[in-house]
Order: sequence, then structure tokens, then C-alpha cells
Amino acid sequence: MSLDQRYRRLFGARAGYLPRDRAGLDAWLHHFRGRIPQGEPRSPAVGRLAALLEVDPILRMYVSEMIRQVPPENQVVTNTRQLLLALDEITRTAPAYNPDPSKRNAFPMSSLFAYMMMTTAGEAAFRVRAFNDALRGILREWCAYLDSRESAWVLNEGEDGWLSPFAYQDMKLWEFELDRSLPHWGFSSYNDYFHRQSLASARPVVSPDDPTVIVSPNDGNLVTIARGVRVQDEFWLKGEPFSLIDMLHHSAHTPRFVGGYVFQSFLSGANYHRWHAPIDGVVREARIVEGLMFSDAESAGFDPNAGILSEGYDATVNTRALVFIESERPEVGMVCVVPIGITEISSITLGVKPGDRLKKGDELGYFSYGGSSMAIVFQKSAIDHFTTPTPPPLPVVDPTSGPALQVNAAIAVSR
Repeated sequence: MSLDQRYRRLFGARAGYLPRDRAGLDAWLHHFRGRIPQGEPRSPAVGRLAALLEVDPILRMYVSEMIRQVPPENQVVTNTRQLLLALDEITRTAPAYNPDPSKRNAFPMSSLFAYMMMTTAGEAAFRVRAFNDALRGILREWCAYLDSRESAWVLNEGEDGWLSPFAYQDMKLWEFELDRSLPHWGFSSYNDYFHRQSLASARPVVSPDDPTVIVSPNDGNLVTIARGVRVQDEFWLKGEPFSLIDMLHHSAHTPRFVGGYVFQSFLSGANYHRWHAPIDGVVREARIVEGLMFSDAESAGFDPNAGILSEGYDATVNTRALVFIESERPEVGMVCVVPIGITEISSITLGVKPGDRLKKGDELGYFSYGGSSMAIVFQKSAIDHFTTPTPPPLPVVDPTSGPALQVNAAIAVSR
């Protein structure tokens, strides 16, 4: 598989957060190389990663090798010290907007790692739990910066601003709560912009008083509907198998879903980033599973058409939330909403807790700085029929080619 083919299947490129054209990535990396500071990292989280590399020789080997295995013409760093300093710079970076999708880059860490992720050593390194935990700490520092007022400078009406006329159309800002008379249109930070609330009129709940109608928890595009899902399966193989015991992280509720359905969708950068309850019911369990972030299914890497063959893999091993909602209707039983973090979008905020009683359409939580992937798991008895058009057969090269979904719109009817 060529570099271009592998690059196109990276999550950031598929979701529109990385430049559509690899030449755009190379141009961004060339510019970023000049911003890498000298001296010592200032970020405490980067310091902890440096300490980890000192004491873990196997991880140090993988990280050194993934840097070395990048073709010289694509290298932005040449050793682990430069990598640490580059990560330090990213913790204080607010991505600018670019109206040209071939050049747009909102994922600086994915850009830094892009070529490393496509190496043999990188595939191994990004599956090491300790490395993921260290990167999670760095992402949390970056998220704190993006939550700060200091990051709001990119929320402007200039050509490279997220409030530009082009961005207004691209991000469908007319559907959201904002005040154009205020500085930054009322958004306090970069993340506040991406967490923006939609207008109630833009996302009405379909059939709010009919409990048989199940609605979408998110905006996005339908990727697949899996039927007869197994308690354990070989999720790392092509074909998007779902392994419930792994996906649901050994929850006591897992047996209820055997033989049921997984309805999985893909969220792009322009999608609404909050998620809502698909049914009326009571929250029985709500938690976040800390998993992988920059890993994908290695077995899918050799198929040039494998545009999203990592989606089922991501649902099983990545950072994700699990929200189990139990309906009063026994035929619906329990539904599990699974927001999945991928790369930078591994910051998941839950807004519900066990015991909460929800109405269909109530907010469950949100992703920080972007869209990602979403799975809904249904019991075997729950669905009479899905109301969405049939998704394209796997493998899908472009995950945005599936039927469009809108939060609070109908996706299924229960028995």
C-alpha cells in the first residue's frame, strides 16, 4: 500500500481534520518544524513521558524506531528529544481554520504522528498501554489550553478564523446558539466553539411521546448495522466484527446484548459534537473506559479500499464511554450508547450518572474538539425495523458516504 493510500485511511484524514491532500500535511509539518522550541519541555505531562522513556527500554526502542522508519523526506523530528519538544509546543497550539480541505489541519498531534503511525514500530508503540496513558496526559493538558480564553484567538472572522464566512457555511453555524454582537460571537474558547449548543428548532425530537420510535443520539453518517453480534469475536479482522465482552468492557449487562445489533456511525468535523438519549429510560451504568487512541487495525492496513476497517476495532479497544439506559418497555430492554474517542478526540465528557431518568433527546455528554465515532448496542428483541436507508457494503472508502443521520431523528422502530 502506498503512503497516499495509507494516509487517506487515517481517521483525521477521513474526518476532515487533517489535510485531504498529503502534500498539505507535508507543508504543515515543514512549517511546524520551524516552531519546535529549544531547551527543556515546559509541559509536566511531556516531562512524564520523557521519564517513562528513560525507564522503559522496550518503549524507548519502539519510539526511536518509529521515528527512524519514517522516510527522510517526511521526517519532522529525528530523535525522541525533538519529539518531546514538538509535543510540548502542541500543548499551546490552537488550530487555525483553513477554507481549503486539502490544507486544513485541526489535529496537530495526529499530523506529528501521521508518518510514525504508518511504520511497523509505530503500530506496536501506539498499542503500548503506558505510552497511551502518557499521551492521554498530554492531550489533557492540550484540552485545558483549548478550554482557556487564550485559545479563543482563532475564533475570528478572518480567512483563517473559525467564524469566517466560509466557516459559517461549512460548520452550519446558523443551527447553533451564538451572538454575533459579542467578542468571538460569545464563545469563550476554542473548545467552547466545538461544544456549541444547537438550537432546539434545528434538532427537534421525533415522536417525543411515542416510546416505540428510537432516535439517533448523534449527527453523522451511518457506517454499518451489525446483526447477531457475538459475546466474543475476532474484532481485529476485516469485516467489522464486534466483540461484545470487549466492547462493553466486561459489564455485567453484556449477556443481554448477545445476538442483538450494533448500529455504528461516523462523525466528521462539521457535525454537532454532543450526544443525546435514543430512548426514554433510566441510566443503569455510565462510565468512561480509558483505552487506546492512536492505534488502528493492522490487518486492515494492507487493503487499499479499507477506508474505515478500523471502526469496529476502535469500538473495542479505544477510549470510549458506556451509557446503559433501560427502557420501561420490556421488548426494548436495555440500550447501550457508546461514544468512541479516536486520536485527539479522546476527551469524553459524561453528563449523566446511574439512576438518572431520561427522556428521549436528553443530553448525555459531548466530545471535546471534534467528531469521532458512535455505536449503539441493542438487544435482540428490541428492533422491529430500522428506518434509515441501508448503509453501503463494507469496506467503505469514504465514511461520509453512508446515509446521513441527525441527532433526535428516527433511526428505528421497536417491536
